[in-house]
Amino acid sequence: MFEEFNINDLESKKELLEVKLKESKEQIDKLLEIDNKSFDNFVKPYQEIGESINIFLTPIFHIDSVKNSKITTKVYEECLPLISNYETELSQNVNIYTSLKDIQDNYKDTLSTIQNKVLENEIRDFELSGCHLNNNLKARLKDINLRQSELSHKFSHNLLNATNSYEMIIEDYEDVREIPESDLQLASFEEEGKTKYKFTLQMPSYVAYITYGTNREKREEIYKAYCTRAPENGKIIEEILALKDEKSKILGFSSYAQYSLSTKMAKTEDDVINFLYELAKKGKDGGKKEIEEIKEFAKKDGIEELKSFDISYYSEKLKKEKYDLDEEFYRPYFEKESVLKGFFEFLNSIFNIEFKEANTATWDDKATAYDIYEKGKLSSRIYIDLESRKDKRGGAWMNNWNSYYVDKHNNLHLPTAYIVCNFPQSSNQTKSLLRHSDVVTLFHEMGHALHHLLSKVSEPFISGIAGVAWDTVEFPSQFLEYFSYDKTVLKQFAKHYKTGETLSDEAIDKIIKARNFQSSLNMIRQVEFALFDFKLHQKLYKSEDEVQKLLNEIRDEISLIKPPKYNKFQNSFSHIFGGGYAAGYYSYKWAEVLSADAYYMFIESENTFNKELALKYKETILEKGGSSDMNELFYEFAQREPSVDSLLKIDGIIS
Repeated sequence: MFEEFNINDLESKKELLEVKLKESKEQIDKLLEIDNKSFDNFVKPYQEIGESINIFLTPIFHIDSVKNSKITTKVYEECLPLISNYETELSQNVNIYTSLKDIQDNYKDTLSTIQNKVLENEIRDFELSGCHLNNNLKARLKDINLRQSELSHKFSHNLLNATNSYEMIIEDYEDVREIPESDLQLASFEEEGKTKYKFTLQMPSYVAYITYGTNREKREEIYKAYCTRAPENGKIIEEILALKDEKSKILGFSSYAQYSLSTKMAKTEDDVINFLYELAKKGKDGGKKEIEEIKEFAKKDGIEELKSFDISYYSEKLKKEKYDLDEEFYRPYFEKESVLKGFFEFLNSIFNIEFKEANTATWDDKATAYDIYEKGKLSSRIYIDLESRKDKRGGAWMNNWNSYYVDKHNNLHLPTAYIVCNFPQSSNQTKSLLRHSDVVTLFHEMGHALHHLLSKVSEPFISGIAGVAWDTVEFPSQFLEYFSYDKTVLKQFAKHYKTGETLSDEAIDKIIKARNFQSSLNMIRQVEFALFDFKLHQKLYKSEDEVQKLLNEIRDEISLIKPPKYNKFQNSFSHIFGGGYAAGYYSYKWAEVLSADAYYMFIESENTFNKELALKYKETILEKGGSSDMNELFYEFAQREPSVDSLLKIDGIIS
């Protein structure tokens, strides 16, 4: 029923991939020989060939992120040029392109909406790949695509190496006395008969010290190490930008930003820029008040000039004073396994989906697979890997593996996906106790996963998250996040891991009230990142200095506290240089408008567990995948256009 996760004989995967790609080319050549091509005899098997390659390749690339080693990196780097060349050659194959065009011309009126959407997307993507260009330009695009893939991987690899190579050893307990006990246990070690504390740039460890570290000099030390990681990535950025600009020009676009928007919900560059500046304008006054509040609070410690490495520390103290919110108090109530169990129960209560642990192989003892049932029937599988490891890439993400679809023989294929996070580690002595922010992250990634796993679209190229416009793909993830702040939801799993006591109403109220703490500052920070990303791709910035100058200009215009000159945030901006968010980081806020507006309907109904509304959302948004444009699906769900005001109201920025 499901593919088994199998990375045995990893070093032979390159040869196996070569065989698979050769077979795929031969299968496509046979399809091209068909005289009277139709959707059923050409497009459907063509999609299945692509799905088959994705199923084979995804675990190979996945293992390099979750169990990184010299072998996984070697295999990744061997497979990367093979798949890059294959995909480029495929995307520039005029015979496939003209076949798709002919099928569209001949059968458009008789095909279903879903089938026409597959054709529309594929024809568009062929044109964006330069299928119509001469052979010299096609060859150049092929070289560009391969080099871009290599550079993105190198960017991420440099960042991982830099993250793993640093550690800050502290011997004086005074410098760690404010750090929560569970974090301190993970940091402590014995050497020469003395207890010492090690902090790294792995996210749980870094966050622990930058948020609770008493010693200001040590806070700056670890902050500086964090924001100066991988300086060699500066040159990689130069080359990535040059390649993207060249590619865009070859394809007839004035910039990479314009090229990027050709597949997104936002229609023009001005739409994006105006949207971001509107958010910045509406958040600026609130942000100024919030930063002044931190400055005044820090003055109690004699801090006359607040620095970037002070903000998390004094914000946490201020938050505790205002809301009496002590993260350490909450963490015993958010034990990882308890959170998962309660989260699954909540999802079942609103979406009618049941999670059962699957007896199948995973890549680590801490990773677990669950089968999902709908109305008692097996419908999908999810792999969940939540704890941080030294060999795991930082951050959190969802990765799709198999898609839901019906094949040419009318067989149903069920979807699978991975959720990966970097939560505090458990050990024989210590449970993995989460911060509430970790709980929010889990809800976010599950939102992505359910968008893929609950799909009921019969064509793989638009099933689940496939075919969803990049600036709306965050909608389901951000939508589910909102429920992680709801009292009735939290009470399902916020139980003390030792006593079983449920978190009190008073304690939950503090989390809810604190949700909008510094919401204006947080929004402006995201706008800063998004403006930097989008403007960076509106014209060619040729050098590290030019990139830095742009970032400085945006900070001067948007930021409410200026980071130190040594802060080279761009060298670790993996979303746009190591991932797929180039000229698309604005998507987080763009999609958040949709997610906030959808959640606001639950607020207005005065029932978080509004099953009728939840099932309508499941049917109109989650099950439809990429089969229609998200603006159409949203209108079908809400019966109106989305409003930015719902987001600003939920965030407490406007009343």
